Parts: sequence; structure tokens; C-alpha cells
Amino acid sequence: MRAKTVMAAAVIAMLAGSAAAQQKPMQRYGEKDKEKSWTEQEAEKDAERAYKRSLGNVPEKPAADPWGSARSAEAPKAAVKGEAKAAGVKPKAKTGTPN
Repeated sequence: MRAKTVMAAAVIAMLAGSAAAQQKPMQRYGEKDKEKSWTEQEAEKDAERAYKRSLGNVPEKPAADPWGSARSAEAPKAAVKGEAKAAGVKPKAKTGTPN
């Protein structure tokens, strides 16, 4: 039983070691940035140019109005009431008794 456990642990350790070796080394805190090679600098410039060109292909859209379909085309009621007061028309007073 122990032999199987040890063997399984050894296989897992070997697989984890080879997977870790495939990663690029991480920059440590306080280390200076590495100098980029000429090809890396050119690739970065090309990528930046391609990005800016792609931004030109995006169509201009009007501002989004998520509540546009919920609003009616009429003027709001508050504006209508304000116009009625300006015209000299008094709204009926509400009383507690039905007509």
C-alpha cells in the first residue's frame, strides 16, 4: 500500500516539475525590467498599429437609451400641469365624496 502511494507521489512530482519548467520566469519585486529585443519591440509596435486600425473599423453608435422603449412620445405630465397653470385653468379640487 505504501509503495503505491510513494509511486503515485513520485509521478505527480515529476509531472509538476516538467509543467513548471515550461513557464517563463516571473519578475521579482524590485527587479528592473528586461530589455526587449528589436523583434519584440517591432512586434509590439505592429500590434499597437493594428489595434488603432481596428478602432477605426468600429462604427459610431448613438448613446444608448435603455429606457427609450418605456417612455412615451408625449410630454411628461408635470410639464402639462405647468402649462395648464400658466393658461389660467384651475384643476378640480378633489373631495372625499364621490360625484
